[in-house]
Amino acid sequence: MGEWRDLHDGWVLSAAGGTDDVPAEVAGAEVAATVPGCVHTDLLAAGLIPDPYLDRNEYDLAWIGRMDWRYTTTFDWAPGDDDRVDLVCEGLDTVASIELNGQPVGTTQNMHRSYRFDVASLLREGSNDLVVTFSSALRYAEQMRDKLGNLPGPNSATPEPFNFIRKMACNFGWDWGPVLVTAGIWKPIRLHSWSTARLARVRPLVTVEEGVGRVRVLADIERVEGEDSPLNLVAWLAGARAQIEVAEGALSAELDLEVRDPDLWWPHGHGDQPLYDLEVALIPSVVDGAEEAHEDVWARRIGFRQVELDTAPDAAGAEAGSAFTIRVNGVPVFARGANWIPDDCFPTRVDAGRYRARLQQAKDANIDLLRVWGGGLYEKEEFYQAADELGILVWQDFLFACASYPEESPIGEEVEAEARQNVARLMPHPSLVLWNGNNENIWGWFDWGWQARVGDRTWGKGYYLQVLPEVVAQTDPTRPYWPGSPYSGTFDIHPNADEHGCKHVWDVWNQRDYSGYRDYVPRFVAEFGFQGPPTWATLTRAVHDEPLAPDSPGVLSHQKATEGNDKLARGLAPHFPEPATVEDWHWMTQLNQARALTFGIEHFRSHRGRCMGTVVWQLNDCWPVTSWAAVDGDARRKPLWYALRDVYDSRLLTVQPRENGLEAIFVHEGTADDSSTWATEVVLERRSFAGEVFGHWSTLVEVEAGSTASVRIPADVATPTDPLSELLIVTAGDRRTTWYFGEDKDLAYPDADLDVDVTTHGSETRVRVTTRTLVRDLAVFADRLDPAASVDDMLVTLLPGESHTFRISGLGREVSAEEVGRAPVLRCANDVRATTSG
Repeated sequence: MGEWRDLHDGWVLSAAGGTDDVPAEVAGAEVAATVPGCVHTDLLAAGLIPDPYLDRNEYDLAWIGRMDWRYTTTFDWAPGDDDRVDLVCEGLDTVASIELNGQPVGTTQNMHRSYRFDVASLLREGSNDLVVTFSSALRYAEQMRDKLGNLPGPNSATPEPFNFIRKMACNFGWDWGPVLVTAGIWKPIRLHSWSTARLARVRPLVTVEEGVGRVRVLADIERVEGEDSPLNLVAWLAGARAQIEVAEGALSAELDLEVRDPDLWWPHGHGDQPLYDLEVALIPSVVDGAEEAHEDVWARRIGFRQVELDTAPDAAGAEAGSAFTIRVNGVPVFARGANWIPDDCFPTRVDAGRYRARLQQAKDANIDLLRVWGGGLYEKEEFYQAADELGILVWQDFLFACASYPEESPIGEEVEAEARQNVARLMPHPSLVLWNGNNENIWGWFDWGWQARVGDRTWGKGYYLQVLPEVVAQTDPTRPYWPGSPYSGTFDIHPNADEHGCKHVWDVWNQRDYSGYRDYVPRFVAEFGFQGPPTWATLTRAVHDEPLAPDSPGVLSHQKATEGNDKLARGLAPHFPEPATVEDWHWMTQLNQARALTFGIEHFRSHRGRCMGTVVWQLNDCWPVTSWAAVDGDARRKPLWYALRDVYDSRLLTVQPRENGLEAIFVHEGTADDSSTWATEVVLERRSFAGEVFGHWSTLVEVEAGSTASVRIPADVATPTDPLSELLIVTAGDRRTTWYFGEDKDLAYPDADLDVDVTTHGSETRVRVTTRTLVRDLAVFADRLDPAASVDDMLVTLLPGESHTFRISGLGREVSAEEVGRAPVLRCANDVRATTSG
């Protein structure tokens, strides 16, 4: 069996030219390098640069992306009996040349794929010198642009030509990310010694039908030159074993395994996530299962489930269109999703624990689908392993975003090689349910003025309609492929149509109020979002402006959206008065973000059946920034996260306007332990803010799993006497929702009259709030007490006489009721109006 040896020790980083802007202390330095890692993190660890995430340091470090960099190490080598020794580079970022003992080994130009080089003839007994030199990715992209001809796409927010290099596009800046153009050995680099043959690629095609799970194992085999001896391919799964002889000289083989009545894998909330160990081995002769005889072994965990993308057309009629529904094990799933971006600008800092923590945050917010966005990465194995174990569906974009992409050499060849490699790498994961061709590029072709600028040149269409679907069909035919997001299914219909395919809704954030979400009833919303700043502890760790203000230099440098602060203000204006202080601005914009997404998701979910998914932009951030994220760049949960947890509950109760008046709408997704009919008494009341009941009505409602039901709210209950001091309250079991007849800035909220009691229970601090008045969207900001602290709940509305207990963990000290019970720790919608209106 072959031997692997990591080459992660003893690396030294040095500047290798490329620009005159390099500081003198860096130009001549030899820095101890961490591998896997990158230039930025090595320079930071050596104290040679400030933290790129703080204040305006990003701009002072632009020279790093225009530099060439050299990594060198020396290792000892003793020859063995193996026929081949390969240098395996799992990830080089990005344009690299490799030398071993002064001799060229190879070159690379793609961050998204691995490379393997035969170096047996270059190794020497004793000391060996390995050098990896990285040319500036930014300069390379500019050179390719000049060679192939400029193509539209990058805009004022992301002006660099990221579409001319196969590298994480958001490294070049985005409307939520800094320009930090990285270089380095970002994944493991190893020596692989082997003889006879190895498993070059293993693809398990997993299907389940009529109670039988089947795995077809397709193996590609690489042999040592001149070695044609017969082999055996063996596989083990759930107690089953299969073996097939590989003929002399054959470079591929396949075998089948069956598992009767396998436990099915489901997204969380719909069932469990059983995983099965699959092991595949090459054996040199008819040695039945002898462990010592294995030439090579491949092992993964797989899950049995069926997945389909239902795009069936509707019946003819005025509202006719076509579905966009993900079906798992034959069950249509309403996707309660979020978009995923790289969790750090420096991906090597994202390890298995961090992936797990972030995906656990997603699951805890009732998110059951993450869309891995096309301007980022095919994430590391640990991301998909966590998704498998937690039951989170993964929609994986191919890595094309917001630009037209050349299809000519050498980029075209790199795209196909990258796609084949990553489809094969990720296909064992049951969580992966959809391959998507690109992000917004087909939309750009239609609406962003590209056609006149592109003319008859290539721009990526060939990738999305030919290369990528062929790669998926040939490599992983068990999963659906969709050409783009948004896309209607044909170039004959606008890609962002409501009636077909998946849709992005961005005019709401960019141009108008979030009430505009009600203008759309799409089949599937793959992107929509609203901005809010990071938590206070994250903002003030990253920005040290004196005084701190929404428009102070550091805050603005952490706001990357075009006219982002203007859009925040425009989004506030219909709902809240103008903030008087930076603390009010921070609270109100965070609250407005949560309100906007709650508004949109409730509307879209109320049309469940026609609309079958909402994927908010976005779950996470890659650094401290004002953005659309629910979890900020320091992993703290913003108010939006708590709002998502509520609005993504498997049971949704919402009040929505319809043609015949207000309706209470009930959405019941059904879960593994709650798949029966939701039968409940519904109580509707119209009350004054002081608690007086002006209208009351009740009825019984039954909602089947996977469906919706509605009741019209009687006019005498729905019609207020004083709209600015009354609300509707709808209760169904443990679910409650409210409806207000005006905007916060106009409502006659009472001053919050409440009592706060603080007690300590072990490591937990409990804050019990009892109110004598209506208190809307009550929030406890634990990070204002201690940056390490977090709270279990937020945005709680209490009626007069009600109480709620907030649980704070991570406090490093005792706190008093007086400290907790006032701003900026305790906030609600009531006090915003009071403090800003005088």
